[in-house]
Order: sequence, then C-alpha cells, then structure tokens
Amino acid sequence: GINAEYGKQWYQRRVREAVVSTQSTGDYLDHYVWIEPADYIAIVRHQHGVIDALKVFQFRYWGLSLLDRFKDMNPGRRIVSYGGPIQEEVAWDADNIQDDPIFGVGGELAFNWQYTNNGHRIVLTGGHLSALGVDDDNTRGLGNDFSCDPLKGITHSDGKSQHEISNIQDCPRPCQNHKVQGTDHGTASSFKTGPVYGNYAIYISKDANHFPPVGTELNIVMEGSRSRI
Repeated sequence: GINAEYGKQWYQRRVREAVVSTQSTGDYLDHYVWIEPADYIAIVRHQHGVIDALKVFQFRYWGLSLLDRFKDMNPGRRIVSYGGPIQEEVAWDADNIQDDPIFGVGGELAFNWQYTNNGHRIVLTGGHLSALGVDDDNTRGLGNDFSCDPLKGITHSDGKSQHEISNIQDCPRPCQNHKVQGTDHGTASSFKTGPVYGNYAIYISKDANHFPPVGTELNIVMEGSRSRI
C-alpha cells in the first residue's frame, strides 16, 4: 500500500507507482490531486467505504498543494490549519474513537512534527506534541518514525521504528508497549499490534468547505473535493 512514514519518499511518487485496490476502500494516490493547490482538507475514517468519522479543516496558508506542504520538512513542525475543525462528525455506532489519533483528540492539524530523531507526518495539536529537543517517543499520529532524520525524510535501522498509525496514549520512552493499528509497522519489539480502526482517506478542495455526512459511501470525488489516500 501507500505508506506515509519517513524514508519512503512517498511524497515524490507518481500515480503509476501507487497501489490501487478498489480505490475508496483500499490504497489510492492521485498524482494530479497531490500537486493541486488546496485551501481545505478533510480527513475521513471509513469502514469498507462508508464514512464513520470525519474532520474538515481550513488551511492556514492558501494556494499550496499537499506535495508542497509535506515536502516542508526542514524545519517542519508546521501547524497548517486555523480555527479548529469547521466540520466534525462521528457516527453514533463508531467504535474505537477515544484513542483514535485523529478523532480522539482536538486541536489544529499539524504536518511533519519532528523532534530529535523522530518524525510524524500528520498530528493534532490537542495531543501530546513533543518539544524540539526532547526524545520521548511520545507523539502520536499518522505516518510515524521513531528513528529517522526527519529534516531529510530518511529512516534509520532499515525502518525498524516506522509505524503507520499510532493510537493516542501516554507511553514515553523507554516505553515497551506502543499501541499501533494493524501490522503496518517496523520490527521494533516495543510495537504492539492492535486492531485496525478503519481506513483513513484525505480529501482536498479549493472551495468546498463541507463534506458529505457520516454514513455516506465514499467515492473518488465528493461534492467538488478530490481524494488522495
């Protein structure tokens, strides 16, 4: 699938290299959307293509593409939204929300949160954001690596400490019980494989500031938004 951890140069991939499996229910990357200017972003969690949680944010700086934003690793630590979620919904029957790294915590959206030899592609400011010089291995989000050069996007130790989705938890170094979703993680013994809470999709738009509600079936284009996973 398409991995967002450090060291995979994922932000440079072209559409021909993306793995596509049923698009809205599997891994999908649209190269053209990747380089499109975007002013709004939606992060959607879905179960077999049906939305069970979503958040929509307005970007702080308009007119930049996702590629531009994720390439900005040095110095990184960018808070990219403002005003909090402009839309937030969770289905009444959605499970595993309390420690979900996107829907279990509030605040603004931040990209490329780096500290010492750690990097996290997508986090929320309402969670624990490690200070610049503190090597506590305690920030949680999407696209994580506890052993990398986050300023250059280079992983260390053959990706041993990479993990795609880390649940909200307070387990600082030398924690030996990092709870992660599924098996998409490195071989570090501290990672504890847990259930997958759903698939996560990212949609962007220049002008659509509202997303279809929970319970809606996803498609590649949703009311003017363009998708990328």
